[in-house]
Amino acid sequence: MTEKKMSFFDRYLTVWVALCMIVGIVVGKIAPELTSTLRGLEFGKGSQINIPIAVLIWLMIYPMMLKVDFGSVINVGKNPKGLFITLFVNWVVKPFSMALFAYIFFRFLFSPWINPSDADQYIAGAIILAAAPCTAMVFVWSYLTDGDPGYTLVQVSVNDLLMLILFAPIVKFLVSGAANLVVPFSILFTSVVVFIVIPLSAGVITRSVLLKTKGREWFDNVFLPKLHPIAITALLATLVFIFAFQAENITAKLFHVLLIAVPITLQVYFNSSLAYGLMKIFSVPHNVAAPGALIGASNFFELAVAVAITLFGPESGAALACVVGVLVEVPVMLSVTMFCNKTRHWFK
Repeated sequence: MTEKKMSFFDRYLTVWVALCMIVGIVVGKIAPELTSTLRGLEFGKGSQINIPIAVLIWLMIYPMMLKVDFGSVINVGKNPKGLFITLFVNWVVKPFSMALFAYIFFRFLFSPWINPSDADQYIAGAIILAAAPCTAMVFVWSYLTDGDPGYTLVQVSVNDLLMLILFAPIVKFLVSGAANLVVPFSILFTSVVVFIVIPLSAGVITRSVLLKTKGREWFDNVFLPKLHPIAITALLATLVFIFAFQAENITAKLFHVLLIAVPITLQVYFNSSLAYGLMKIFSVPHNVAAPGALIGASNFFELAVAVAITLFGPESGAALACVVGVLVEVPVMLSVTMFCNKTRHWFK
């Protein structure tokens, strides 16, 4: 079997994120006035939607939405068990398990090192991260495990539809309950419209037009590959801005970054194990079980970062928690991918 490989950008994403952290902190320290000016650029006073970051996040999310094919949803009946298991883990288990893990760690186990106000922010960020099922990197994980590409596409499309309905109420309910923070539903709803509805609609329209005028081969092999570096570059630039905005805060809290990574990593392994185990119990084939487990555990961190910034600001602890999710995403999910590949024989 041909060895599966990730792209150069994807394979070393954690390294790029770490470098962006360093660059951002340095910029924030040596150019505080510039950083303050950029932080103050918002779409309307008090909106907390920072213009530079909003534009960059749009450049991240739009290429991902181009891959969504709602026509594939009609094939949902082909692997109903696998789909229902991942939907159960994504929407019934993952946000709530993350809220529980974050609450236990930040409110109790890490309380000697994290004050209550920071704990609220980190809990909120962790919940926002877990409430957004992965859209883009799922295709990479599915590819690395020889997953069924049709199933993966169906799962992503269904999750994107459900995000329109479930993301906002789940985030408001869990953040208000676990983090004792007020989450204005109007701002949360605006975030969903700006960062999900608009790019998703633009992606669906663009996809439909280009498939009709240029054909699928050109769309898949020429157009989409050209946009991938743009999305990655926008992600890294966004991280530089975030860490620049948080430079003063982070330099005193580098230890917090390590602490934040603990519950986030734990919940990824918990949810992937749960999904994979349920796939085994219900006799789902490996080419559906493996990507299903990975979909059930990974996060749409681009959306999470955008929403955390909109709700609490680019210098907030919630935004920092979401960025830590980016740091741990690739190495943790690669370990899950490796486990799924080594246990392929369980499903024969």
